[in-house]
Amino acid sequence: MVSRWTAALILGVLLAGASGCKRGDVSGAGSTEDSDNAAGSHAADDWTTVAIAGAVDEATSALGLRVPSASLKALADPAWRELRAAMVKTQICAEGIDDWRTPVRDERVLEAMRLVPRHEFVPGGTRRFSYYDSPLPIGYEQTISQPYIVALMTELLKPKAEHRVLEVGTGSGYQAAVLALLVKEVYTIEIVRPLAERAEADLKRLGYENVFVRAGDGYRGWPEKAPFDGIIVTAAPEKIPEPLLEQLKIGGRLAIPVGPPGNQELVVMHKTDRGVFRETVLAVRFVEMTGEIKKRGKP
Repeated sequence: MVSRWTAALILGVLLAGASGCKRGDVSGAGSTEDSDNAAGSHAADDWTTVAIAGAVDEATSALGLRVPSASLKALADPAWRELRAAMVKTQICAEGIDDWRTPVRDERVLEAMRLVPRHEFVPGGTRRFSYYDSPLPIGYEQTISQPYIVALMTELLKPKAEHRVLEVGTGSGYQAAVLALLVKEVYTIEIVRPLAERAEADLKRLGYENVFVRAGDGYRGWPEKAPFDGIIVTAAPEKIPEPLLEQLKIGGRLAIPVGPPGNQELVVMHKTDRGVFRETVLAVRFVEMTGEIKKRGKP
């Protein structure tokens, strides 16, 4: 049981010293539509806890991110905390990036990256590399994406607290955990059953109760839970699956790597009442999407 005072103290410590990316000031792409998510009037240590039936079930950050109490112990470890803060500061946000990357500026996304224990989703043999600036193997010829790519793809969805999001390619469960702090519900599908089972167990162990995992082929999405405000795909097909576009709400966004190995692009599909528009973001390298998509031939 985590007490109300302890939860507030732990969260205050978690983000202490996470300077460089100002909290409480959402500034992505000059948009004002995300201003409701900002909490610039809150003090940096303005933490509250949400109690249900006398027990603290989650802690809430100044930006409104609800962190499961089950993950607080993993987050509080000072060694991992420093690595996580450095990861955001040097790899993801504007202060530290000095290479080809476009900085991630959505402060809710940056805070989520600080408040998800990435090392808990990395297998033991490579755990010490959890906060390195690279993808890592997680078994079954699959990887956990580079932290920057996780943050960028999350930002591209423009996640809001009331959103429902579909993820195709659960992998380790880390991307789903990041999304879980930012949206109402996450539905995630993994074609490799042992990975789906491991991710589901880890997500439950860490208290991400708003993530729902399914083992299976993600090509056809999750139609009974559609439509979705956002869809994120973490494996690359050579053409975009039509069922995923169909399950996207008007106004929704699909972030997906597309193309053959060695020639992939991360794209965002914007669905509007005037049609679907494609935006190319950058060149990437993902594992191939398998299953039904492979049977449908080349684009």
